[in-house]
Amino acid sequence: MTKKPTILLAEDEPALGMIIKESLETRSFEVLLCTDGYMALETYKAKKPELLVLDVMMPKKDGFTVAKEIRLLDDYIPILFLTAKSQTQDVVEGFSIGGNDYLKKPFSMEELIVRMNNLLNRTKLQQEVQEIIVLGHYAFNFPKQTLQYKTNPEEPLTHREAHVLYQLYQYKNRVTDRSEVLKKLWGNDDFFAARSMDVFITKLRKKLSQDPSVQILNVRGFGYKLIC
Repeated sequence: MTKKPTILLAEDEPALGMIIKESLETRSFEVLLCTDGYMALETYKAKKPELLVLDVMMPKKDGFTVAKEIRLLDDYIPILFLTAKSQTQDVVEGFSIGGNDYLKKPFSMEELIVRMNNLLNRTKLQQEVQEIIVLGHYAFNFPKQTLQYKTNPEEPLTHREAHVLYQLYQYKNRVTDRSEVLKKLWGNDDFFAARSMDVFITKLRKKLSQDPSVQILNVRGFGYKLIC
C-alpha cells in the first residue's frame, strides 16, 4: 500500500482550514492542521512532514517567519505559501526566504493539489539525481543543493536556485524556454513568477561569476541559455 504524503497545513481561519484538510484527505493526503505559526513550527519539528502549506498572515508567527526558521533546519522540504497579498515584493520575498511556490486566495482545491503534487514530484526528482554535475570549474550537487568552485568550500543553494540551475543545465548550450521553466517550477508564467525568476537568475549569475566560461545569457523574447 502506497504511503500517503504527510502535509502540514497552517491556516488560522478554522472553517477554511477544516475545508482544506477534509478536501485533501479525500485525495489521499495525510494533513496536520495548525492554527498559528508557533504551532506549525512545533508540529514540523515533531512530525517531519513532506510538504508545508503556510498561510502568510497568522498569529504568533507569520508564514514568512516560520519558513525562515524551518529553512535553518531543513534545506529540502518544499514550502507553499497561501496569501491574500499580490504585491510583487511580497511574492519575491516569499521565494527569497526559501519558499517554493505561492497561491493567492481565493483558490480552487484543484489548483492547490496540482501545485502540491508538482512540489512533491520535484523533491522526488532531487532525491533520485545522484551524480555531481560539472559546470566549467564548478561542481553542482543537485541533491545536496550546493555549488563548489574548484577546491573552495561548498556554497549552499536555495531549493529554488538549485531547481532553476538544474533546468538550465538540462538545456545547456541551448536556449531554455522561459515560459516552460516558469510553468514547471512556479506553476504559471505570470508577471509575479517572471519577476521572481529574474531574481534567481541574477543570484545564480553572481554565484557562477568566478568562472567566465560559465554564463547565463538572456535570449530576448524567448528565455535563457546556460553556456558551459
